[in-house]
Amino acid sequence: MMKKELLLALVCIGATLPAVAQNKIDDRLGTSAEVLRQFLARPDGIPKHLFNKSACVLVFPSVKKVGIGLGVTYGRGVIACRSGADFSGPWSAPAMYKLDVGSLGVQLGSSSTDYVLVVETNVGASKILSGKLKLGADATAVAGPTGAKAVGANDPNVDVLTYSRAKGGLFAGASLASASMDTDDDANKAVYGKDVTASQIVRDGAVTITPSGKALDGVLNKASPKRDM
Repeated sequence: MMKKELLLALVCIGATLPAVAQNKIDDRLGTSAEVLRQFLARPDGIPKHLFNKSACVLVFPSVKKVGIGLGVTYGRGVIACRSGADFSGPWSAPAMYKLDVGSLGVQLGSSSTDYVLVVETNVGASKILSGKLKLGADATAVAGPTGAKAVGANDPNVDVLTYSRAKGGLFAGASLASASMDTDDDANKAVYGKDVTASQIVRDGAVTITPSGKALDGVLNKASPKRDM
C-alpha cells in the first residue's frame, strides 16, 4: 500500500511540475511587460527618442545578486525585436533569454534589480540573436542616458544602452560590461511547444504571439509602433 501511495505521489508531482514551470514563464512575460511599461512611462526612464531608434529590447525583471565578496548576478527575461531584414518591421513575438553577470566587490545579503537593455544597432541585434554573447567584448554597451543627459545622445558606435532600477530605488543607467547573455531554449520550448531558437522566433517569425506574450507586445506597440531609422 505504501509503495502504491508513493508511486501515486510521484506521478502527481511529475504531472504538476510542467504546469508550475509554465506558470513561472507566464509570470516572467507578464512581469517583463510591466517593468518595461514603467521604464518607458517615467520622465527619468528610457527616453522615447532613443527607444524609437531601437532594433530590439531585452527585459530582465528581478535579477538577483547573491554572495559575499565575489558575487554572482543572474536573471531570466525576454527579448523582442522589430521584424524584417533591417529590423524595421512590427515587433516580433518574445523569446526567452538568460542574463549572467559576474561582479566584484563587497556584496552582503541579496538584492533584486530590474534591467532593460535597448539594442540600438542592427549589428548589435544580430550578434545578440546569434547565441551566447558577452557585452563589452562581443557588443559595445554603455549605461543608458536619462533626462537631460539623453538630449542629443546618439552614438552610432554603441550597440546597447543598459538601464536598471533597484528594488524600491530610482531609474538609472547601468553598467553591464561584464554581462553574458544566451537564449533560454528550455523556456522557449515551454512557451511555444517545440524546439525553437531565439533567432527563429524573432527573425524568422516561426511562432505566433501567445496569450501570455500579448501584454508585452501591447507595451511595445504603444510605446514605439514604428522604428526611426
